[in-house]
Order: sequence, then C-alpha cells, then structure tokens
Amino acid sequence: MSIWEYANPKKFTATVTPIIPWAFAIGLGALAVGLIWGFFFTPDDYRQGSTVKIIYLHVPSAFLAINAWAMMLVASLIWIIRRHHVSALAAKAAAPVGVTMTLIALATGAIWGQPMWGTWWAWDPRLTSFLILFLFYLGYIALWEAIPDPDTAADLTSILCIVGSIFAFLSRYAANYWAQGLHQRASLSLDAEENVADVFWQPLVLCMVAFTILFLALILLRTRTEIAKRRIAALELRARRSEVRI
Repeated sequence: MSIWEYANPKKFTATVTPIIPWAFAIGLGALAVGLIWGFFFTPDDYRQGSTVKIIYLHVPSAFLAINAWAMMLVASLIWIIRRHHVSALAAKAAAPVGVTMTLIALATGAIWGQPMWGTWWAWDPRLTSFLILFLFYLGYIALWEAIPDPDTAADLTSILCIVGSIFAFLSRYAANYWAQGLHQRASLSLDAEENVADVFWQPLVLCMVAFTILFLALILLRTRTEIAKRRIAALELRARRSEVRI
C-alpha cells in the first residue's frame, strides 16, 4: 500500500473518520493527567517558585507552533511537486491550529517572563522571531481567504509557507545562535545536561505528547472538514451550471 493512496479525498476521509474520536479521547486524557501531575504534584522551583509550572503549557505550545509550520511546509511542497489536493487542504487546516499554539506560547511566555525578567515583553531574538512567525500565520490564513480560486490560493500560500519557514527555523534555534538573549535555552534536549530536572521533565513530556496527539486530531478533523467544504462547493457549482443550461 502506498501512502499516496491517501491523497484520494474519499480514501482519506474514510480512513481518518474512525481515528479522530480516539485521538481526541487519548489526547485529552493524557493532557488532563499531565497538567494535574505537573501543577499539583511537582514542587516549586528553588528560583522561579510556582511560576515555573507554566512550562507545562508554554513548552508544548511553542513546540507545536514551530512544528505546525514544518508540517505545513511539507504539505505545501507535496502540493507544489505532486499537486495532491489533500496535502494543500491539510496545510490550510493546520494554519489556525498553528496560530493558536503560537498565541498561547506568546501569552504564556509573557506571563512566565514578567516575574523573571521584570517585563512582559523584550525584543529577545527568540521572542521576536516567534512574533514574526505569528504574523506569517495570520498572513497565510488571510491569503487563503482572499483568493477565490483554490488552486491559485494553494500555490501562493505554499510559496508564503516556504518563505515563512525561515522564521520557524529561527524560532527554534534563536536561543542557541544568540546566547546574549534573555530567553533560556531549550527545556528539553538530546543533551541531558540541558534538560530540566526529572521531577518536571516527566509530566512535561506527557503534556507534549498530549498536545501533539490533540494537534494531529485537530488537523485530521479540519482537513476532513475542508474536503467536505470543497465537495459542497463543487456540487453547488454543478447545480448552478445545470440551472443555466435549463
């Protein structure tokens, strides 16, 4: 079986429909456990106090804000190269979820940063690149809505997605490139020396897994909805043409 079989809208819809409820159930369950574990059963940090517990919302949302754009980039490249409509619709479906994750990351980062830095906002390299990424998300969504022809919209938004990927990359690695920035280095890393303590790390990983499952569930649901909307639009266009002929 080839993965390209799922580029068929009917095949894709039939496959994901039974998966979506289970993904939501597992994701919500894991998120509930992770947040309760993190907020109520982990100690306060010796420097940041209870403020550190916002990590269970900030890190997963920031992780997905970047990786949602990466997923959009892959889907956009598939559209440009192979012209599979499901991939273009998947990229479109991911954008509102990605912009929501970016907004959550910016908001929780401000709440976390205020007592640590003494300000709600600083023009730190990672914060600034995240803000630019947020604006690219808004521009991507607006471009889809502004162009009536879906194929033209998919072409132009794919180009925008490729350009915006530079800022998604900078958002991920800015803290490493500019060490003088206020933002701390990654909370989780393949280098064990950079990871948070195990007492925070374990519920954090669970929250990240939960966020990822919910993200995938939302993408599948929204892509299925976009396919249905495209199908309805095609039927309405066919009906109008039939009325004109009559």
